[in-house]
Amino acid sequence: MKGFWFTEEFDSGLRVGLEVERTLFTGRSKYQRVEVFETKTFGKTLAIDGLFMTSVVDEANYHELLVQVPMCTAPRIENVLIVGGGDGGSAREVLLHPEVKRCVLVEIDGLVIEASKTHLPEIGTAWDDPRLEVHIEDGIEYVRQAETGSFDVILLDGSDPIGPAEGLFGEAFYRDVARLLPDDGVFALQSESPLLFKQVFLEIQSTLKGIFGQTHPYFRSVPIYGTGPWSWTFASRNVDPLALVPERVEHVTQKSRIYNADIHRAVFAVPQALGRELQAL
Repeated sequence: MKGFWFTEEFDSGLRVGLEVERTLFTGRSKYQRVEVFETKTFGKTLAIDGLFMTSVVDEANYHELLVQVPMCTAPRIENVLIVGGGDGGSAREVLLHPEVKRCVLVEIDGLVIEASKTHLPEIGTAWDDPRLEVHIEDGIEYVRQAETGSFDVILLDGSDPIGPAEGLFGEAFYRDVARLLPDDGVFALQSESPLLFKQVFLEIQSTLKGIFGQTHPYFRSVPIYGTGPWSWTFASRNVDPLALVPERVEHVTQKSRIYNADIHRAVFAVPQALGRELQAL
């Protein structure tokens, strides 16, 4: 099908749409509907269950911020776990770092990986890297069974907290994540729009603060999400999210589209009203 508008509707009354030039892929797994479109504004775009996930044009706004903020500050980055991330963008960013010896990607839906490999090769460019280990299974179960202290950095690259991703936003999952990290390990995740999903955002901050002792949300626009500011959260027992490792920053910025040291520092600025709510947690 070609020449139509694909729209995502929010419960708050907002509708975001992209003009589709042609459909590249449509399929349904036992978990969800997966679609890839060629769009007029954002190029090739991935949607899952009617929700925009990523696009070739603006994906760096999401993947570089999710990955490079923790990867350029964590004391060690030899062993990295990505839960979700079936489009391959987060793995690409992790594997830019030569210090990484092992990157494990756990994606529940193999159809997302298949569709992304075929139709979005510009995003997932590291599938053949020998350091990448891909598991098609439930990330919740993988984290529950993994060895204590086995990862230096854990990234949750999940969709909204509905459907198969719902359990990835719960306290039990976060506690299992914390168990897999050493005291100086880092956990980072996308934590929704602080504008349209403020309650979800605040609940994530509160829950992680209770487990790790400190959380540091950070913000930037991801245009395809259509909600203005988007958020990620850096959680650690004792790592300073602004303590950059200069040689890592210098290395990744040679290839980045968005990320650099100035962006890293700037994204941790918190809007005043939201800051008051965070202080009250």
